[in-house]
Amino acid sequence: MKSEFSAQNLKTRRIKRAVEVSAQLFLRDGIETVKMTDIADESGIGVATLYRYFGTKTGIAIAAMTHLWDELKRMFSGVFDSGIFKSQPGIKQVGDLMRMFIVLYEAHPTFMRLLSEFDLMIKTENVPKDQLVEYERSVIDFYPVFESAYLAGLADGTVREIEHFDLFYLSFGHSLMELSKKLIRGELLPSDDFSVATKELETIINTAVYYLKKE
Repeated sequence: MKSEFSAQNLKTRRIKRAVEVSAQLFLRDGIETVKMTDIADESGIGVATLYRYFGTKTGIAIAAMTHLWDELKRMFSGVFDSGIFKSQPGIKQVGDLMRMFIVLYEAHPTFMRLLSEFDLMIKTENVPKDQLVEYERSVIDFYPVFESAYLAGLADGTVREIEHFDLFYLSFGHSLMELSKKLIRGELLPSDDFSVATKELETIINTAVYYLKKE
């Protein structure tokens, strides 16, 4: 049996500690502002060790974002598998699922702001896709639950049949996610008015539900 103080266990604990600390620092200060020395000081792990474990600051940023998505998954786990949720008409299930974007916007604004910065970092640094495999697996995928709600709506007659439900899901999902990021970044132009930000998200959701609802 391996000792809990073995070299491998020590490395695992250090990596976990570094990821958790970097995630909190990135949430508080942003990826660009935080330095590897800041993570080293806060975690008690040497800078050289951090580079040995993660290669670059980009590497630790990917690990931190993977960790944050996993945390969100745990928060939402089981919510949409409950009997109460599934007993609702299919169209109501679809509407409730879409309102999860409002939950992300209102309850997790620092994460959404960080997500915008992370997306930009991936693009500007041209991060290879093979380095994002674990990250992609961690991102919450609501599609199976949406599909289940859609099928329930077809069965109970509250949802109309559409040719490409996957395209519907992607179109409205991307619209809600990108609008959330824009609203969280804040007003930029003189004409911007985000005082009714939540209502903007609700308008897209209501449009999607109206589109799906069977008359």
